[in-house]
Amino acid sequence: MEGRVAAETLEAIEASLARLAAFAGCGAGNAAPTSADPLRDEADACLDGMAEVASVEARLAALKVHFAAGYARAASDMAAPAVSPQERTAQEMAVTAEVACVLTVSERSAAALLAESATLTTGLPLTLSALQAGSISWQHARVMCDETSGLDPAAAAALEAHFLDPEAAFAARGCPAGELVPGRFRAKARRWREVHHPVSIEARHRKGVEDRRLEYMPDRDGMAWLSAYVTADVAVAGWSRATEAARALQGPNESRTLTQLRADVAADWLLAGVAEGTPSPTAQVLVTVPVLSLLGAVAEPATLDGYGPVPPSMARRLVGDGAGSFLRVLTDPRSGAPLEIGRTSYRVPKAMRQWLRLRDGRCPFPGCNNHSLDNEADHVLAWSEGGGTGVTNLGQPCRRHHRLRHTTAWKPGDATRDQPPGWISPAGRSYPSEQQDWEPPHWPQHLGRAGEGWELKPPDLPDELAGAVGPGETGPPLPVDPFPDWELFIAA
Repeated sequence: MEGRVAAETLEAIEASLARLAAFAGCGAGNAAPTSADPLRDEADACLDGMAEVASVEARLAALKVHFAAGYARAASDMAAPAVSPQERTAQEMAVTAEVACVLTVSERSAAALLAESATLTTGLPLTLSALQAGSISWQHARVMCDETSGLDPAAAAALEAHFLDPEAAFAARGCPAGELVPGRFRAKARRWREVHHPVSIEARHRKGVEDRRLEYMPDRDGMAWLSAYVTADVAVAGWSRATEAARALQGPNESRTLTQLRADVAADWLLAGVAEGTPSPTAQVLVTVPVLSLLGAVAEPATLDGYGPVPPSMARRLVGDGAGSFLRVLTDPRSGAPLEIGRTSYRVPKAMRQWLRLRDGRCPFPGCNNHSLDNEADHVLAWSEGGGTGVTNLGQPCRRHHRLRHTTAWKPGDATRDQPPGWISPAGRSYPSEQQDWEPPHWPQHLGRAGEGWELKPPDLPDELAGAVGPGETGPPLPVDPFPDWELFIAA
């Protein structure tokens, strides 16, 4: 950050402080009421004040980045040239120790701040600009630093532009990065990184498989952690299986929580195989594979529900082994989005619930990360008020947020085929829901232009995928689908 930009950031902070003073003056007894509902005025002022504070915090974080990077540069310029790697390390330790002492933080925290400040000021200009503007938080900036780590400059710039440049080709759909909670932003950034990483996911996965391990870590109060670093399909299947078994044990005479039951079930399986009385249901693993990856024509990642991108070889192996429950989704070859299904009855069938899981990815309440398989389908416009049963009038909130909708003044907003419903708060504020970030699939050159001549309606498209060359296309036919018995969802 140059001195001029730092000065502009300070001016923006001063303007924010003036607005904060005005919001603070709207508190109870601090000013004459401006409307017939002074309590509503006070509540709105508090909400606006919190939003303004968040913006100030982001701008202050940008200033801290400016000063940390500036100090590191100045200290480097003042130091004598290092004559050995050991001397270079000693100089870096001295800089880190100085920052740790002035901020009263650990040297580990100071080292992280210096590294992130260097990354932001030298390699992530859009992220630093967004932080200066207060449109993303410091947590978001740290996520961007993490997820661009190890990428070459071009790949890092592409990831940054996808989420922070609305004019970029194939810019991220749905909520701007700053409107996602940092955990959800990390998930979306990681997914984009996996799909666009210059090293194939197959090669990186092979390295990860070699590093698999079981870890044990003692904790306080006679407790300990036992964790396993395993392939994603094993982890997701194990979690799903333990959750289903735990739910089967719940009942009026069971005092343990779902979290406690899940831990007890897993411990029983580890120590005694399948314990007496503990059900062992088949794992329900949902895998969505791009059609051309399924057929082996391209190597684009598949998607494992509850996890994210996985190597296509893993998806093909899961399908070939018949492990659990799989859903094959026909995606639009031009946009990468699934095609819609529809129903007209009040009851939401299993197929439509699966479609909602594909569209929403999780509970659609902003920031919620609940991937529960039994999220409850809910009509946006109630059936009794004329609402239909179709994906454009359905959400699939978790139990907590389903209850929130029906017991408070929170209510869902409109939904579309590809976009889950946002939410409207009791204060009348609209909060968008996160969207799936579908992208056009990679299209091999020998198959002609992507989607050229395709008619996206049944039954012609499945026939083309089974081996016939589409109208206007050239080149050899696609391979025959090796799994024709998969359930195929297409527009009704």
